[in-house]
Amino acid sequence: MTIREQFEHEEHERLSPYAAFSDSSRGRERPEEESDIRTVYQRDRDRIIHCKSFRRLKHKTQVFLSPYGDHYRTRLTHTLEVSQLARTIAKAVRANEDLTEAIALGHDIGHTPFGHAGERALSRASGRPFLHSEQSARVVERLEKNGRGLNLTWEVRDGFRNHRTSARPATLEGDIVRVSDKIAYINHDIDDGIRAGLLTEEMLPEECTAVLGRNTRDRINTIILDTVDQTIGKERVAMSEPVETALFRLRGFMFEELYRNPLAKGEEGKAEEVVSMLYRHYLENPEELPAEYLKMMDEGEPQDVVVCDYIAGMTDNYAVSKFQEIYLPKSWTGL
Repeated sequence: MTIREQFEHEEHERLSPYAAFSDSSRGRERPEEESDIRTVYQRDRDRIIHCKSFRRLKHKTQVFLSPYGDHYRTRLTHTLEVSQLARTIAKAVRANEDLTEAIALGHDIGHTPFGHAGERALSRASGRPFLHSEQSARVVERLEKNGRGLNLTWEVRDGFRNHRTSARPATLEGDIVRVSDKIAYINHDIDDGIRAGLLTEEMLPEECTAVLGRNTRDRINTIILDTVDQTIGKERVAMSEPVETALFRLRGFMFEELYRNPLAKGEEGKAEEVVSMLYRHYLENPEELPAEYLKMMDEGEPQDVVVCDYIAGMTDNYAVSKFQEIYLPKSWTGL
């Protein structure tokens, strides 16, 4: 028996009957020889951590565009925080931690530069909805490894596609990530909003803090403990009614006071224009796309989709750099 097979056997003894077992995966698009020491979900997690799209998350917006200051969240730190919260819940409810971590680490790798502003800009420019959840799956299915993709398991890709609030992942582990994403961004964005001077603890709705707690640590602890208590022995993630109501009321408050705050989002119009102009430029000048994207068009991918792929993969700084290169005059340096 290999080490991998030992792990798979132990999962059946240790995990909840509602967990996704590694040896019961629906598999990969391209069959592969199994590893001797790693389960399929361990391999998926490792592939995500080592891919280029994951590394680029460190220079993509979470809430504040390219913020000055070392302590504001980026899309990468958000991803790591989601992973930590999700693993905590998964371990407590006896779900598959490796699958949970793989979904958490990759759930945002399809995000555009400038966060949701870039997503809105690509939707308007292309004339079709651009969803970072779908793009995250496309990254690992088509874009990474020069068009070969990462060949991840079906369960991980399903978790990417269905981590939005209104979605329903096929696995308990995907559901854990979906909820952990909300727990992380609501509470950590409050922390960043306070750091930025746009929020104070006293501004938070009393009906929320009375239930969840009066600081970030206590709120996260309350929500996690409640989620674990309500989910153990169940097929789907659950919360008690008071905690769930308080969490989503707090989410609504954040949309009102931070996510639509003109002081926090005042530059987003410019960011959207940058993305829109880049889209138009590359649609009109596809020969300027990198070789791997030209190859995709040669293989039959629609030009507008490939242009979206290229721009969505950019970091904030790279998008600004390409915009300046294309649209701003350069200083004369001599012959």
